[in-house]
Amino acid sequence: MDMNKDLKKYLDYLEYERKYSIKTIESSKNDIELFFIYCKENNLNYKNLNIDSTRGYLKYLDKLQYKNTSISRMLSSLRGFYRYLMVKKKVNVNYFKLLSNPKKEKKVPNYLQYDEFEKIIRSIPVDTALGKRNSLIVELLYATGIRVSELVDIKLKDITLNERSIRIIGKGNKERIVYYGEYAESSLKDYLSNSRDELLKKKSSDYLLVNHLGNKLTTAGIRDILEKIVETASLKHKISPHTLRHTFATHLLSEGADLRAVQELLGHESLSTTQIYTHVGLDRLRNEYLKAHPRAKN
Repeated sequence: MDMNKDLKKYLDYLEYERKYSIKTIESSKNDIELFFIYCKENNLNYKNLNIDSTRGYLKYLDKLQYKNTSISRMLSSLRGFYRYLMVKKKVNVNYFKLLSNPKKEKKVPNYLQYDEFEKIIRSIPVDTALGKRNSLIVELLYATGIRVSELVDIKLKDITLNERSIRIIGKGNKERIVYYGEYAESSLKDYLSNSRDELLKKKSSDYLLVNHLGNKLTTAGIRDILEKIVETASLKHKISPHTLRHTFATHLLSEGADLRAVQELLGHESLSTTQIYTHVGLDRLRNEYLKAHPRAKN
């Protein structure tokens, strides 16, 4: 059958000429074969399509409840296949090139309720040098919203204690200033006065956070620390350092902070990136509306 021959030649082309991975080739094969099944079921000639038949396939995928990310990948596979068929003079138009990918689903970020955050903090014993350091890690991630990669790179010279501010070098080597509150300040002073020197073991380091050997903490080290803390706190869902960044942004916006100010604090290049956090603001607006509007009440 022509369609199977064309598909085999295309897959060989991907493997031997384009040097695609086996995984990518297998994915393309599955995507194209699914379209062939659709063509058979709807009496379509895969070499003689039109814009309506390709749009019909898009509706078919949506009806099967594929995620938008999966549909985008399938369309990409078909665009590549029909581009190949055009080069081989098998078809005249690549109709899949005329279709736009569906919009990406915006995932609601995983974040903590404030009482969950307090549960984490209370679970950290602060009667040891490591405990004081671990408490500071959690407090700073929540207080500033910085990335874990930015946290491990903080040097003592970056901190202005009397202003409760930290100079951060973020993505693209861009500098910004973040701030922390009284709880983080208390934790920071406790760590600097009663913990850091003990952990350094007479070594010298420019970095704020050090491990039990006196060396600079790594991002992997902080993830391990947080994982153990969460296990001790017996929280039901998985928490990563980025969860605390999400929590920082979500709590600020839910308390009425300006979106652009939060964008600056997070170090986002684009405002659209920060807008993933507005879901909570919208929830708060809806609740306020339902509570206050005379015609919204049951």
